[in-house]
Amino acid sequence: MVKEDGPPEDRPKARGSVWLTGKERRGRGGQPSGLDRDRITATSVALLDAEGLDRFSMRRLAGELNVTAMSLYWYVDTKDDLLELALDTVFGELLLPDPEDTAADWREQLRTLATEYRAMMVRHPWLSPIAGRFLNIGPHSLAFSRAVQRVVGRAGLPAHGVTGAISAVFQFVYGYGTIEGHFHARIADTGLSAEEYFQQSLTVASEVPGTSEVMKESYALMAARGGDTVQEMLDRDFAFALDLLVAGIEAMVARG
Repeated sequence: MVKEDGPPEDRPKARGSVWLTGKERRGRGGQPSGLDRDRITATSVALLDAEGLDRFSMRRLAGELNVTAMSLYWYVDTKDDLLELALDTVFGELLLPDPEDTAADWREQLRTLATEYRAMMVRHPWLSPIAGRFLNIGPHSLAFSRAVQRVVGRAGLPAHGVTGAISAVFQFVYGYGTIEGHFHARIADTGLSAEEYFQQSLTVASEVPGTSEVMKESYALMAARGGDTVQEMLDRDFAFALDLLVAGIEAMVARG
């Protein structure tokens, strides 16, 4: 339980943000040549994609940049600052619909936002463990949040229901993209194709005692879903689940 007594400056505070420190303006004169925040951030993203979150460190990053670890502290205070910068950078990859286009169908714009978010989660599996760690007030994160709020806001929900609708859609996408990213990572570790891995997994599972009935039901459901490849199956499931959520928003609007 957090104590509220004592002067405000002594009370626990939420973590700050790299966007509030003004650190990028520090270090004029004497800073390592050839470095800047954009280069450091881009290299951080590349390392995170290649090696994952667990292996990421200031020392490893410095080695990749061919500088000393201390050189990085001209530009950031902590490793968390770099992770926050990397997080905002990958949000900049999202192709956002124009939230000011009131003639556009909000349903299609919402599908675009959800599809882009899912693809980002799959491309960068290190993102999901840190997505809720920071304030996410970088320019790209804010642009995404603004687009989502404006698009869902045009659906016709009462104001008090907008954040709930956003949570329903994008927490689903977060979960789906996270699991899909882990799935692709497991496949990459085996050297198999997605189809080979999928079939081997089904074969192994069906051999576990007591699973035969469950697996028969699973086979029937997967056959009904359709799709010639694993990726097609994943895409169909995602599209159908997203349609269910859009239909739910429409139903809530109709209920008034």
